[in-house]
Amino acid sequence: MLLMFLARLPMTAMGVTMTLYVVNDLGRGYGAAGLVGAATTLGSAFGAPLVGRYVDRFGLRPVVATCGAASSAFWISAPYLPYQVLLVVALPAGVLSVPAGTLARLVLTALVPLEQRRAAYSLDTIFVEASFMIGPSAGIMAITQLPAVYALTGIGICFAVSATLIYRQNPPIRAEGDAEMFTGERPPMRSWLGGRLVMAMFIAAGALFCLVGMELAALATLRASGDISWSGLLITIMCVASVIGGAIHGAVRRSLSQGTLMLLLAVLTLPVGLIDHPWWLLAIVLFPSNVLCAPTLAASTETAGAAAPPRVRGEAMGLLDAAGRIGLAIGSPIIGFVIDHSSPGWGFVASALGALAIASIGLFWRRSRTPTPVPALASAP
Repeated sequence: MLLMFLARLPMTAMGVTMTLYVVNDLGRGYGAAGLVGAATTLGSAFGAPLVGRYVDRFGLRPVVATCGAASSAFWISAPYLPYQVLLVVALPAGVLSVPAGTLARLVLTALVPLEQRRAAYSLDTIFVEASFMIGPSAGIMAITQLPAVYALTGIGICFAVSATLIYRQNPPIRAEGDAEMFTGERPPMRSWLGGRLVMAMFIAAGALFCLVGMELAALATLRASGDISWSGLLITIMCVASVIGGAIHGAVRRSLSQGTLMLLLAVLTLPVGLIDHPWWLLAIVLFPSNVLCAPTLAASTETAGAAAPPRVRGEAMGLLDAAGRIGLAIGSPIIGFVIDHSSPGWGFVASALGALAIASIGLFWRRSRTPTPVPALASAP
């Protein structure tokens, strides 16, 4: 968990660092910076299932070595590339980004007994929140206080170091009892991509859509009320709330279902738009909805891990990771459009309704489709 936490730090720092680099050092606008960020995000979303498949087929070390080298090369060379070239190579760099999220879920599933996986997934989600508390702030400090070449090269070095550590540690991605499941032909996707796994993917996408929408609407609210200087503290409070929720979710013997957690997350987000000042009152009303963030994401991982056969678990976790990244990618422009054409308060409403709409697709899919049973491979731990 600590190793994957370190691997996620440069991933959480790279978005804001690249944005500020394109705007301040290359003299481009936020739209141009957004294109680079979108290319990287879409690349990682499309690449996650593919990388997960190669982990299933070749193991951890070859994939980590390839992705670590690609990520390091991109960030170390980025300060010397013109904007047009940077935009072009951002997509393949995203495809070959280090799959820290997918690897973390695979390792936990391999190492942790079934009855303790909820706690393990919840703790992993807490580490994700912690990385988002540290990574972006470190990225902003580096790109604003140091020459851009040092800041971007530093991210590349971090990717190289984390990939090297993962390679040397080589944590298991398959449980000991799953060895017999990796013989024979790989099961076709239609045999295991059933309603349960699809539901987990859509709920994860909806949860992250809501999360990024809440953050954007909160920042817009603070800016409109003249309290933008409190934005860092507000985001930290939101992360702390999610950490508390993750701890509770992992500690209880029986948690709420994934769909119920998603519904509560959206319902508690809806009325937040009624508060526009002061900042501390906004933080109070945002606290309950953010408590549901980590449990919803942890429940998605737990569902996906149980629904996918061990033989294809890497690809399944990659699909879950891709779904979450797509939710993040579409959340920012949609909620931004709503805020630009209405008010920050409506951004919270759009976040909740959009998340419900996305999650409802997964719930409807599960009710309308029955997965094809595969007796030899379908027994998930």
